Amino acid sequence: MSWIKDNKFLVALGGATLVGAVLLFLVGSKGADRYVAAKEQFDTAASEASNFEQLALYPRQENRDGKSKALDEYSKATESLQAAFEPFRPKDLANVSPQDFTNRLKAVNDEIHAAFADSATKLPDEFFCGFEKYKTSLARGETTGILNHQLLGIKSLMLALAGSGASELRNLHRPLLSEEEGRPFQAKPTDVARPLSLEITFRGPEKSLRGFLSSIVKPENHCVVVRSLRISNTKKDPPRAADAKFDKPAAAAPAVNDIFGGGGFVLPSDGTEKVEEKPGGAVAPAAPPPDSSRILAQVLGNEEVNVFLRLDLMQFLPAKKLP
Repeated sequence: MSWIKDNKFLVALGGATLVGAVLLFLVGSKGADRYVAAKEQFDTAASEASNFEQLALYPRQENRDGKSKALDEYSKATESLQAAFEPFRPKDLANVSPQDFTNRLKAVNDEIHAAFADSATKLPDEFFCGFEKYKTSLARGETTGILNHQLLGIKSLMLALAGSGASELRNLHRPLLSEEEGRPFQAKPTDVARPLSLEITFRGPEKSLRGFLSSIVKPENHCVVVRSLRISNTKKDPPRAADAKFDKPAAAAPAVNDIFGGGGFVLPSDGTEKVEEKPGGAVAPAAPPPDSSRILAQVLGNEEVNVFLRLDLMQFLPAKKLP
């Protein structure tokens, strides 16, 4: 103890040195751990970067140029598509007075009734172009623009159906638009068109369905998209053999060259039989055999089909400018 008391400075210096060495060891070990962790992160990132560099679309100069070219081509194709839809984009959806819209609705309804009467196609008694709500009430003034646009589309569809040869329009259902319920239409940023939905049910021969679909896919001012189609035969049971009423063949006339009175031998014809002639020298043709194919056609191809169509009249929105 006397030595420690006599050499306090050396003892303090040795203690401080020991403490510093311990601190340096602890700091160094922690630094080594951080170094190992940092090296592991670096090696992982370097491995991922190496893998990315091997990809086909790594951001090199040539890939950047290729992407710019692809975006430019996509932009031009999109603008061309928007231009193709221009004929179907309504030029003006200005609202008119409610009474003016009602007058237009009645005029279109009368035109459709006349077309269906000319083609002998039956209409429902309550038919009013899908706007039955406005038989006894007026439309809201702020909705007449879009309603008039939809009315013109319905008119073209109904006139096409009248000319297709359909026998009966069973139903025309038009769901109410949001504007008719007091809610303004809000298009999404990605919307390019607004569907105006309709449901049509009609009956007619199979060719009337083909004719109707062929006419609505080539519209003049309206683009129509068929969402669903259901067809059912009016005859649920297949045709039966009893449905075909075949003609019975006529009884054979007795042979004129039978010298034995209906029995025995029949002499062969020598082509000298007398042919009955009509006055004026016309030769009466022999009666044709019964044509059973016509009867089969009546049995197998005379039924009608019931057709249900859910389709959209597309109201194309104003063209969008690409960034």
